[in-house]
Amino acid sequence: MNKLEALKKELQKEQKTWLITGNAGFIGSNLTEFLLNHNQKVVGLDNFSTGYQHNIDDVLSQVGEEKAKNFTFIEGDIADMETCQKACENVDIVLHQAALGSVPRSIDDPITSNRANVTGFLNMITAAKDAGIKRFVYASSSSVYGDSEELPKVEARTGNVLSPYAAMKAANELYGSVFHKVYGMETLGLRYFNVFGRRQDPNGAYAAVIPKWVASMMKDEPVYINGDGETSRDFTYIDNVIQMNILAGLTDNPEAFGEAFNVAAGGRNTLNELFELIKTQLQTKNSDQQPETNDQKPIYRDFRPGDIRHSNADISKAKTMVGYQPTHDIYRGMEEAIGWYIDNIKE
Repeated sequence: MNKLEALKKELQKEQKTWLITGNAGFIGSNLTEFLLNHNQKVVGLDNFSTGYQHNIDDVLSQVGEEKAKNFTFIEGDIADMETCQKACENVDIVLHQAALGSVPRSIDDPITSNRANVTGFLNMITAAKDAGIKRFVYASSSSVYGDSEELPKVEARTGNVLSPYAAMKAANELYGSVFHKVYGMETLGLRYFNVFGRRQDPNGAYAAVIPKWVASMMKDEPVYINGDGETSRDFTYIDNVIQMNILAGLTDNPEAFGEAFNVAAGGRNTLNELFELIKTQLQTKNSDQQPETNDQKPIYRDFRPGDIRHSNADISKAKTMVGYQPTHDIYRGMEEAIGWYIDNIKE
């Protein structure tokens, strides 16, 4: 039995209240569904800037009427301190996922991104502290590795950040460490590596690469690759991220507090490989796909400012300290995700 399976039994026995910020978003909605399915109470907080009501509706539909009674939703902005204070009332554990993601978005508009990603973060962790909440798990990002060329990426060694978004996430980690040292909070930062899976939005200028490419291929629209396609990433399926959040939320290892952890599969695939994988999966699942789309080729364009060249995580720290054991590599994850994308991406 792995660590998560043991914790599932613990969750069924003891009901806690978890605050999930960014609850209407991709990762937040998946965390909500998992916790409600395992006898937990969830308070969701979202302002719908990037999340959607239909994600919340889908979660409540999936878990059923009885478990849905354990869910409370607050519509509000983490940049407003009173909202954060209200959300933290009678909460045991915070899973802070709310943010304005995307490197390009932060380059286009650093002020708005900073308001959510730094001011909002400081509001939430302060409100949690003032409410007496000890455990504060928060989303960081692999972008903090910046121009470090070391592979795989090890938590203790980062480079110079390359974007405002990366600077904001690095600031979150500094605050997380300081709040542990000064106030004794049990903070854990999770450096997500290119997460993908169900409920990930394929639309908008800042959509993540996998759902965006799937949508484009399904509609026989151009697929653009920034650079030569040999840029590589450690693509991480949503179930791995759920696991790490639960482990971080419940770990009793004091050495983990104040630390940041890579959350990834521990592999590496180029964008060219990703393109071929998605195309193959779509051909397998969509046997009625038009033959001409099977020969679709990507269109290459300039490298994107602020992007790191290669990303591959060393996940040994998460394994050792909290018992993390990823269940999905990119291939198993894509097999599961592609069906959801096909069913939910509108032609």
